[in-house]
Amino acid sequence: MEEELLLAINPGSTSTKIAVFRNTKELFLKNIKHSCEEIESFEKITDQYEFRKNIILEELKAAGIVVENIQIVVGRGGLVKPIKSGVYEINDALIQDLKIGVLGQHASNLGGLIAHDIAKTLPSARAFIADPVVVDELDDIARISGHPEFERVSIFHALNQKAIARHHARAVAQRYEALNLIVAHLGGGISVGAHYQGRVIDVNQALDGEGPFSPERSGTLPVGALAKLCFSGKYTLKQIQKMITGRGGLVAYLGTNDAYEVEKMALAGDEKAKLVHDAMAYQVAKEIGAMATVLKGEVDAILLTGGIAYGKPFVEILTERIRHISPVYVYPGEDEMRALAMNGLMVLKGETEPLVYQ
Repeated sequence: MEEELLLAINPGSTSTKIAVFRNTKELFLKNIKHSCEEIESFEKITDQYEFRKNIILEELKAAGIVVENIQIVVGRGGLVKPIKSGVYEINDALIQDLKIGVLGQHASNLGGLIAHDIAKTLPSARAFIADPVVVDELDDIARISGHPEFERVSIFHALNQKAIARHHARAVAQRYEALNLIVAHLGGGISVGAHYQGRVIDVNQALDGEGPFSPERSGTLPVGALAKLCFSGKYTLKQIQKMITGRGGLVAYLGTNDAYEVEKMALAGDEKAKLVHDAMAYQVAKEIGAMATVLKGEVDAILLTGGIAYGKPFVEILTERIRHISPVYVYPGEDEMRALAMNGLMVLKGETEPLVYQ
């Protein structure tokens, strides 16, 4: 075959990102936008996969990509059962759980479904998911919350955290499995993970109610006040959930989810914006400090990643509070498409053995 290509697929709520790689070289990248009218015409999220798959194939054809050369298709993993980190070849059990959404319905569930559907039409392609948000490597002690009705669970930015951790390990000529790292993903949601020799043994549940507040999420709230609010009769369950995820954090305080906009407001003299901006950095620092205790103070490096890591004032405030723990490295942004493709490339090169989802 002339060239072996990898296709990465990352569905979001109103977009589908696709990328094609040959080895480590990115040949094509496209963020396909979907209108609200298009999305709302489908009753369930999983009903969208044929629609999105066809658009992907049209875009690949228009870009001159020879789809027959695609060997690996990697889809963004969705809300399946908790699994350990790695690359999973898509099988019937995985397809079933993606369709029913065992931990919830989310657009990322479409990634594996579309990847499988495209791969089976190609001569020799295989389909995978890699490091979905439900990667669970928690130590048992980290699962205890304080009441048996509430168990701490692992939902975080596993794909980016793992990719950045491995990237850093290569940069310092070490094996990821030989390092103790704290990785803080700073984006629309914020997750801070304690990486102990290749396993994330503790991490805040970044989706709906734990850890630092973020541009769109409230993080850990005073539980007594939250319980009273829930039974006040002022809000429905859906409205409370929206306060916690979607309209919490910067949105609730300042009316925007744009951290850069908040940074500009603070620099222009807006005292409230400065206080909230600095408080978000303060809470991230507290979470990093907590994860340092998880690693018993033996921390080789703290890695800051995600879109907010581009913000120099935020990083400076944060670093001032945590630099005594260990050296701080900044890897701004998140290249999820490359992370997906590189997981597929490890399979193609025989550097990792695909895991079996059960």
